[in-house]
Amino acid sequence: MPNEPWHMSKSVPISFIFAILMQTVALVWFVSSLNSSVEANAKELVRHETRLSSLESVVQTQAVTLGRLDENIKAIRTAVEKMANESP
Repeated sequence: MPNEPWHMSKSVPISFIFAILMQTVALVWFVSSLNSSVEANAKELVRHETRLSSLESVVQTQAVTLGRLDENIKAIRTAVEKMANESP
């Protein structure tokens, strides 16, 4: 028996072979769509990182502007209080 070549038994139904083949095709299709989804997500990630960088820059600029406004308001308040104390 060890020298006998490999062969398929005739008792294996053709529908079983067809089912295995269809499962293989479905698996390849699933992996392909999964790969497409991963690539699309990678592109979206790069887009979101770029957008996040620009938003961080804008927020930093707004924080500096808000700080300047606070200092201006303090200076105006001090000037108004000084004027109110000087008037009789």
